[in-house]
Amino acid sequence: MAPAPLVGEHVGHVGPHPSFIEIAKPYIFEQRVQECLTVIGMTEAKEDAVRLSGVAWIDNVRKSMQLPVRTFNTAVVYYHKFRLLHADSEYSYIDAAAAALFTACKIEDTLKKSREILCASWNLKLAPAEHLSSDDPLFEAHSKSIIGLERLMLEGASFDFRNRHPQRLVIKLVKGCGLPKDTVGRTAYSMSLDLYRTFAPLKQTTSTMAIACVELAARLHGVDLSRVIGERGIRYKKWMTSRAEVMETLLDLLDLYTHHRPSTTIGNQNPLETFIGMRIKLNQEATAGNLPRYTEWSNAPRTSPINTNGFKVRNGIAPTSPVTPITPGITSPGQGPASAIGIRGQNGTVRFMLDAARARAEKKTVDAYYTVEEEEYETEVEVTDRRRA
Repeated sequence: MAPAPLVGEHVGHVGPHPSFIEIAKPYIFEQRVQECLTVIGMTEAKEDAVRLSGVAWIDNVRKSMQLPVRTFNTAVVYYHKFRLLHADSEYSYIDAAAAALFTACKIEDTLKKSREILCASWNLKLAPAEHLSSDDPLFEAHSKSIIGLERLMLEGASFDFRNRHPQRLVIKLVKGCGLPKDTVGRTAYSMSLDLYRTFAPLKQTTSTMAIACVELAARLHGVDLSRVIGERGIRYKKWMTSRAEVMETLLDLLDLYTHHRPSTTIGNQNPLETFIGMRIKLNQEATAGNLPRYTEWSNAPRTSPINTNGFKVRNGIAPTSPVTPITPGITSPGQGPASAIGIRGQNGTVRFMLDAARARAEKKTVDAYYTVEEEEYETEVEVTDRRRA
């Protein structure tokens, strides 16, 4: 007996569903970030508050658990990508931050249980004598919800485990430029952590982020900028970046230090006028060099590239994220917010790919089997007169 068709299946579709393909996006530029925030209805003020609160929570907990910086970097990137897919009404920022840190611990091989993460967060608010153990029943229900959000974190990143860590390159550039490590080096390293409170890690390469942190630290301490900028400075071609990309990252950092100083490490250590003065100089340089505020910005109407074998195109990031196909009308526990269950996950398999060229080639091959071909034939039929017969 043939299986019954799924609810909402494409009309006229014959045979098994060809499946949907989700292509990983290692970089998400500012224009796409703004589009995602508009779709989920996130205002600028609220977005800043949720972003900074979540990153601060991750930073405090990872310091309490003595986790390495690479785990912090990965957790924050997953947190940012998750928020671009889900409206803030669907989750608590603490739950999202805990799930991001829990996922990052697995990816970076610094394994921690969800109960241990929640326990560390809880103990931050208590005196040492009142600290609880991770086995306390208080964390039982909450830990299950964190495990349920883990899958949404992975799907939000399209199961792309390629992560960028600029801190090591920051140290290398400080040494290569001959800058004092006790002043410029320490400041640049702290700036590389503050940078993760912005969307720059989603937009820029490792080298771009490291160069921007070193340059801003050099400007802050008033050292000779010819070691960093110019012919004797850092060669952008060697690091596969450009002045426009570095400028965008510098201005992102200065926006953070100008508007959200209390939420940063370096912002509280310097007066506001210092950052405003540097921002004015960089704006003048950008204007003189005709550098855009945001790179990779297109004013033309956007069209989504084909990245699916199914009937609905999705450009890597969308306001909902599909989960594993389920029986229509049934929601299993731990699947997360309702909007995370997309129609694609119910009507076909969702697969994740890293290679866009392979996805296009597969779609071209599959389309050949779903193309409807029609042929027209003309035949002559002899008509007899029945009245004569």
